[in-house]
Amino acid sequence: MSPVLAGVLQLLALTAALALAHVPLGNHMARVYSSPRHLRVEKWIYKGIGADPDTEMRWPAYLRGVLAFSLAGVLFLYLLQRLQGVLPGSLGFASIDPDQAFNTAASFVANTNWQSYYGEQAMGHVVQTAGLAVQNFVSAAVGIAVAVALVRGFARSRTGELGNFWADLVRGVVRVLVPIAAVGAVILVACGVIQNFSGIHEVGQFMGGTQEWNGGAVASQEVIKELGTNGGGYFNANSAHPFENPTPFTNLFEIFLILLIPVALTRTFGVMTGSVRQGYAILGTMAAIWAGFVALMMWTEFAHHGPALQAVGGAMEGKELRFGIGGSSLFAVTTTLTSTGAVDSFHSSYTGLGGGITMLGMMLGEIAPGGVGSGLYGMLVMAVVAVFIAGLMVGRTPEYLGKKIGTREIKFAACYILITPALVLVFTAAAMALPTPGDSMTNSGAHGFSEILYAYTSASNNNGSAFAGLDADTQWFNSTLGLAMLLGRFVPMVFVLALAGSLARQQPVPATAGTLRTEKPLFAGLLAGAVLIITGLTYFPALALGPLAEGLA
Repeated sequence: MSPVLAGVLQLLALTAALALAHVPLGNHMARVYSSPRHLRVEKWIYKGIGADPDTEMRWPAYLRGVLAFSLAGVLFLYLLQRLQGVLPGSLGFASIDPDQAFNTAASFVANTNWQSYYGEQAMGHVVQTAGLAVQNFVSAAVGIAVAVALVRGFARSRTGELGNFWADLVRGVVRVLVPIAAVGAVILVACGVIQNFSGIHEVGQFMGGTQEWNGGAVASQEVIKELGTNGGGYFNANSAHPFENPTPFTNLFEIFLILLIPVALTRTFGVMTGSVRQGYAILGTMAAIWAGFVALMMWTEFAHHGPALQAVGGAMEGKELRFGIGGSSLFAVTTTLTSTGAVDSFHSSYTGLGGGITMLGMMLGEIAPGGVGSGLYGMLVMAVVAVFIAGLMVGRTPEYLGKKIGTREIKFAACYILITPALVLVFTAAAMALPTPGDSMTNSGAHGFSEILYAYTSASNNNGSAFAGLDADTQWFNSTLGLAMLLGRFVPMVFVLALAGSLARQQPVPATAGTLRTEKPLFAGLLAGAVLIITGLTYFPALALGPLAEGLA
């Protein structure tokens, strides 16, 4: 079988699996976030944290819950790392330095999972399981909760209430993430992913020295790493490591996990707003962008330029032989068009244009289909902007799902769109202007610039993948990337929840003959164009200095 055909077959199998899971999982999540019932275990959790799950919250109260919970997570994870040296199960590893502990705490709480450390050489069992793995669950649940709050803003009228954050958080973990993760972990273990609490042991000789590996609860962390679009690997090689991702099947299964909830949430959106076709329009837009990126990536990596690439069938540098170009390209596009950041290959080793595709996927806002929750609310914000543009074209007050998009709503949407590019470009400019950060670059010229641009793009968009050529374990990068991750995660949530509250207070406007049909392919095309033009062109000058200059050289 040719490598190209193998890649196409993987793409078709993945699409079929997502199509089968889309409706049942989407309907299940709609029931979860609409049900008035509380499970017994949920009642115990509410009692333990002192929350009343039946109290409705307006957007400021909902936001305070998000920020308070996340701040507590940052402090707990920071202290856990600083105390690692005296904790049991540390495997003899020392406590983490303050700047790196801050970076890692901010990273995992922000659902970014940027790692400036070697996982198997720095973090013991307690930090990995009680700290990092727990944040993989709850940070994903926070993202879903904010998305559901925005959906309620469209679905409700004449009220500013968006639900209860604590109920949404707990239900997301208990009823959605944990059951799927439990099944997924069993599948990964059956396919060869390790799951144990063994210590460090010698596995053989390597280049004249001793090679040692430590075990860990890898399968249980790997499954939520992908399912929650987190991305932080147990080992430094991430999903390229055979203990995390041993076979082509597990590689495809992990891609399926990454896309599962973001794709199903479009169905949840349609059910909760009472218009399933609106959900399909959003899904169609996401799918078109994702498929286009996959096709471009495979074309750039399969292109035969030079005898070396012709001999191996494409650009195999930095890719695992067991996955090939097709599986690696599919993984790379999926992980950067979502907020996952897991990698099964070195993005720095991709062709110049291929590396640019991974960057552009993050720069679009990771909305095709995006992270758990963040992808849906990011695309809905872009839908608000697209409706506003359409209204300007025809001289009509823009409406979306029966809600008028006025000055207040478009200001919130504009602020949401602008915050991430501002973080990326300002931090990148500062790193390039100062003398010290440049010392961390492995390469010079356009590729070296791409390393730094990729790092801040990844951090600000809560992705977490790296170009693998930048030494980011410095005080400058640990501090600035940590700030970029926190600001890039929580400042946009302010505008999303404010937008949700504004929409929920409105009286629905009845549709007329002149109302834009937002469930039609015409609107899906307009939405895709708005995503590519508004967000993509923002970064074009920076891309021209990095991956485009390298790819066209």
